[in-house]
Amino acid sequence: MTKVGFIGLGVMGNSMAKHLQASGHELFVYNRTQSKANELVGLGAKWCETPREVAEQADVIMTIVGYPQDVEEVYFGDDGVFAGVHTDSLLIDLTTSTPTLAIRISETAKEKGIKSLDAPVSGGDLGAKEARLTTMVGGEEAAFSQAEPLLKAFSAKVTLMGPAGAGQHTKMANQIMIAGTMTGMVELLAYAKAASLDLQTVLDTVGGGAAANWSLANYGPRILKGDYSPGFFAKHFLKDLKIALDEAGKLEVPLPGAELAARLYQELCDSGYGDDGTQALIKLWKKFT
Repeated sequence: MTKVGFIGLGVMGNSMAKHLQASGHELFVYNRTQSKANELVGLGAKWCETPREVAEQADVIMTIVGYPQDVEEVYFGDDGVFAGVHTDSLLIDLTTSTPTLAIRISETAKEKGIKSLDAPVSGGDLGAKEARLTTMVGGEEAAFSQAEPLLKAFSAKVTLMGPAGAGQHTKMANQIMIAGTMTGMVELLAYAKAASLDLQTVLDTVGGGAAANWSLANYGPRILKGDYSPGFFAKHFLKDLKIALDEAGKLEVPLPGAELAARLYQELCDSGYGDDGTQALIKLWKKFT
């Protein structure tokens, strides 16, 4: 049994923490909105008042929060993780954040003589609930070996991609691909509806051929049901695309498809749908909804 601290109990984090708890680990939790921890505390997790308190109590501290600025506050704030770590600590940031911040966390951890990993995940709310996330890890082999059994509590695939920041770079590559499948999926549906096709039959048919992809299989049916609840927030996907484009600029790699997706998701968020799931992109096609 490992003493695990878990910070961030949102759409995905809550399920991930439950899997760790079900695996027999002692759980210490913190979330900005305390009520989101009630279920886990009822199952035996210990509530902590600050990220610092989590770090003081736990040996492995996992974080999954919204934005890079939230990551920075959780780790470097006056009551942050680094204020409470001890010599045996292992830090694992599961947030989709910037490679630059991942490297900064790694360097600070090394200065304090502790281990850290950047380990963003992919698979959305269903992947978290069903413990079949894909986890992309950046950091040193020794830290990865220690973390891998814990990460497998909620992951179907866990891969060490390289040094600090490599996990975040891999997640950016992942989001670039998803940008293409999401825009393709909503355009497919908009076109099929305009052509008076039966949309469920379209999904069943094209999903069995070369057009098959995760976005089509998982978000297409939700759209047909009018379900725009967030498996992954539109506003967070926009954040990811902006990070990807910023990193691509540094690497001098043009990403016209991702740029288009970012413009569309910016329009969606500006229209008041940022707290909907990424599938809400179809709402830009007014004749569809």
